[in-house]
Amino acid sequence: MPDSAVPSSSKALHVEGTRLVDGTGATVVLRGFGLGGFLNMENFITGFPGTESQQRRALRRAMGEEAYTRFFDVLLDSFFAPADAEFLAGLGLNSARVPFSYKHFEDDDAPFQFKEEGFRRLDRVVDACAQHGIYAILDLHALPGWQNQHWHSDNPTNWSEFWNQRQFQDRVVHLWEALADRYRDNPWVGGYNPVNEPADASGERIGPFYERLVAAIRAVDPHKVLFLDGNRYSTDFSMFSEVPEGAVFTAHDYVLPVITQDGRYPGEARGRFYDRDVVEEVFLERTGFMRRTGTPIWVGEFGPVYTGDPERDAERLQLLQDQLAIYAEHGASWALWTYKDIGLQGVVTARPDSAYLQRIAPVLEKKRRLGVDRWGGSDRGIRHVLEPLERLFEEEFPDFTPFPWGQKHWIGVLVRSVMLSEPMVDEFAACFAGVGPDEAERLARSFALDQCDVREGLAAVLRAQPGAS
Repeated sequence: MPDSAVPSSSKALHVEGTRLVDGTGATVVLRGFGLGGFLNMENFITGFPGTESQQRRALRRAMGEEAYTRFFDVLLDSFFAPADAEFLAGLGLNSARVPFSYKHFEDDDAPFQFKEEGFRRLDRVVDACAQHGIYAILDLHALPGWQNQHWHSDNPTNWSEFWNQRQFQDRVVHLWEALADRYRDNPWVGGYNPVNEPADASGERIGPFYERLVAAIRAVDPHKVLFLDGNRYSTDFSMFSEVPEGAVFTAHDYVLPVITQDGRYPGEARGRFYDRDVVEEVFLERTGFMRRTGTPIWVGEFGPVYTGDPERDAERLQLLQDQLAIYAEHGASWALWTYKDIGLQGVVTARPDSAYLQRIAPVLEKKRRLGVDRWGGSDRGIRHVLEPLERLFEEEFPDFTPFPWGQKHWIGVLVRSVMLSEPMVDEFAACFAGVGPDEAERLARSFALDQCDVREGLAAVLRAQPGAS
């Protein structure tokens, strides 16, 4: 990061009791977005089926090396640029959670050997945010061996091997030591979020690993705030008893009825009726550990998905307003998921008539019809497939309760995110067959801010928040 971009240390964040404060002692409530779909890609954000690694392998085969390289270089440069940081600041936001995959920093066939380009890309994000007074929270979103069971850790299976393999854990410690060394003196890096949504099925390995990881980071950087996700996708803190110095345990606070296309708010999901009172009750349940330990609250992820139906989307904006009011009442910082996408959650969205979305339109339609995306999708088109399986497991394996959310969720993940997604990867790649380098660049530019639309209703809600300017 250029020296000219580094402000005074008065901006550096630290923990003081229940508050985050800067170097002057002033309370800082973090308000921002997660930058999903960028340095860690997700299927519902940019439209591919399956996982990022599956997509990349297939596109390299379909496009050839030169066009493939141009496409991803331009996509990464366009998806979050200085203009995006300026836009976030214009919404009155002061932070950005920056998810990234370990694969930007090392290859699986060359573990412990860093790739400088990954650090340079992260530097560019941090610098763009700093220039507009925005704290960057560094979030390792995809770990080697997969820290959870889902696509967003680049996991093509349903198994999390990170917790079972010492080498995977060693590589993450090594990476965070390097990141801490690089950013320890940069006050605009507001903190480190070392493991996104861990899901240790045993509940026995996450605590010891956190102890080891925190000690390793603290040996290099004694001061940065550590934002530590709880187990079971950052909803379960039962295995923790103490908070490391300078650490904030973080909750993810999605409201079940409105993370699919079909739900309503107020509305029912998994046998519970959600209105504002229940939304607050769930928030208090998920943040009970923080309040018992007298530490700050940071909601690392939350937010509804949008449908395109004005009535339903008005309900979802009302939910968002309810959540933001609850967070303000309890002094909670937050990072809304997610900033930019192809229309599901982002405040900035690729235009429907963009070259990119026009090219992948047949795959998007098929994904919707088959409910391939677990996040924001619907299984209504394949209930005739799922219902016999659900009945079979209820009858034959009534005591089988797979981690993390039980039988029906497990079946849905295997059928939709694995069985149906995998053959669609090549269909997605076929949309790019014959694309040359220049066309690849044009397609990738579809995600540049000046090529996108703004979800004005969402932007208006954010501009109206306390502290926004």
